[in-house]
Amino acid sequence: MKNNIIQSEMDVKGSKINVVRVDGYEYISLTDLAKTQNDEAPADVVKNWLRNKETISFLGVWEELNNENFKVVEFDQFKNEAGRHTFTMSPQKWIRETNAIGIISKSGKYGGGTYSRSDIAFEFASWISPEFKLYLIKEFERLKRNETYQEKIEWHANRLLSKLNYIVHTDAIKKYIVPILTEQQIKFVYANEADVLNVALFGMTAKEWREDNPELAKNGNMRDYTDLLHLIILNNLENTNAELIRMNIKQSDRLIQLNESARNQMEALKNNKSIKELEILQQQLNNDNKCLIESK
Repeated sequence: MKNNIIQSEMDVKGSKINVVRVDGYEYISLTDLAKTQNDEAPADVVKNWLRNKETISFLGVWEELNNENFKVVEFDQFKNEAGRHTFTMSPQKWIRETNAIGIISKSGKYGGGTYSRSDIAFEFASWISPEFKLYLIKEFERLKRNETYQEKIEWHANRLLSKLNYIVHTDAIKKYIVPILTEQQIKFVYANEADVLNVALFGMTAKEWREDNPELAKNGNMRDYTDLLHLIILNNLENTNAELIRMNIKQSDRLIQLNESARNQMEALKNNKSIKELEILQQQLNNDNKCLIESK
């Protein structure tokens, strides 16, 4: 399990239930849920649940829907054996043999144990007690709306941005995919600094983009429609450009330097895993905001 996680906890009917956020997804502690039934041997409760044919079938469907690397052949074998008196299953075996992602194991004296994605945890809670499941769902929804928890996510996102900037400054650059400037673009005097950045990164001014995309321009500008990777690079270019201006470097020379910086950053970051995690964070926050708006 990755070390780069967000940890929190819920209180469900007086029981402390740990939650960890990994790669933008919440995982609820099955171990803590199992302790509500058997505080001394929660692992046995989880294993007993995993022995059920209905459980294996549910987990298999979940993985097929969410995991393109799920080992279906191994799953079919477990599905055929599940429910027999001789069948045994542990979280570690399920993860190892099927390449599952819905359940994870976390080591450590505090907060360690078996965790699962929320919908799997709800299924486990329902097996324990339908009433307990309803309380769990209520507390989980409350946690996601909690300002302190959202601040943890925001702090995590800022930490990822710091890591990305570190990569920009240390990674070796070999290939470029940001547009290379033409002589005409270099010599042209741009009316505002925003267009200097636009040309350095996108290869066009805001006006040129509007002319090429009249329908999209009715609802926003080119920066509104770009992806997270370009926005991160744009933010870095703004800082670089401000420093170059303070150094009294003329616009044409700044444009060349900014374009080179943009191409370097694009190559360094385009396949970075932290970008993917930030994109997941951004999508989930957008979905949460949409739900809040719709509920009003």
